[in-house]
Amino acid sequence: MFALAAPAPAGVTSTTVTIAGGDGNELTLFVSRPDRADGPLPAVVHFHGGAMAIGSAADAAYRHLRESLAAAGLVAVGVEFRNSGGRLGAHPYPAGLSDCAAATHWVHANAAELGVSHLIVAGESGGGNLTLTIVHKAKREGWLGEIAGAYAQCPYISNRWLDYPDELPSLRENDGYFISAQQAALLGSLYNPGGEHADDPTCWAGVATDSDLAGLPPHVLSLNELDPLRDEGLLYYRRLLAAGVPAAGRIVVGTCHGGDLLFPAAMPEVFDATVRDISGFAWSLRRA
Repeated sequence: MFALAAPAPAGVTSTTVTIAGGDGNELTLFVSRPDRADGPLPAVVHFHGGAMAIGSAADAAYRHLRESLAAAGLVAVGVEFRNSGGRLGAHPYPAGLSDCAAATHWVHANAAELGVSHLIVAGESGGGNLTLTIVHKAKREGWLGEIAGAYAQCPYISNRWLDYPDELPSLRENDGYFISAQQAALLGSLYNPGGEHADDPTCWAGVATDSDLAGLPPHVLSLNELDPLRDEGLLYYRRLLAAGVPAAGRIVVGTCHGGDLLFPAAMPEVFDATVRDISGFAWSLRRA
């Protein structure tokens, strides 16, 4: 509803592609690109929010974001990965991550046809966890070179939402501002039923060790001031720096969880600043 109130970006074409997903399933990708481009463009492979359990890349908010990123000079690819909950059935970890990997491979393999120079992965909330965990998956499996960088927004990564640890004070300070710690824990239980993958950084990025973090490509952690999840993202950012990973952090003041993306009509300046930051990060990683 909020996205529909914002004017649609001009000069952008959007198409839909169906590819093989992570388990041979059909996987829908939504591709937006500027109508005019002078040479290859960076691509952003985008993973939508919803705690890996709910939501859709087809939602108006994500369509508006992709078209805005395309208007800013990127090829934006939204991934309709399998959710761990919702009306289309339960597909817990690692189904959604496998689909995101399949989409990333496809964009990399079809870069010339898509007019893409290189790609970054990006997403917010659950999509932020997928953004970070797919980098760990790529490192583990030996294809990290396909990913030039990762832009994670308000990432949902600690899996400690009911523990209220001292190092994550925002869980108490901001609990109930748009989202709650109880909601986060409930949705997390759908993604990782039984908790058997609780210590795997390809499931929850927050459990990555210093060794897991070493050697990763550049990252941006974009956080919201009034978000219960703010401090788990801040802690991850600081751990990236300590591990020698090129990383930048930003806190969007006065916004709730994902608030810089949710209200493009009410807060266009805030929304546009985030779009510019994603685009600038992607362009900064262009390879010779």
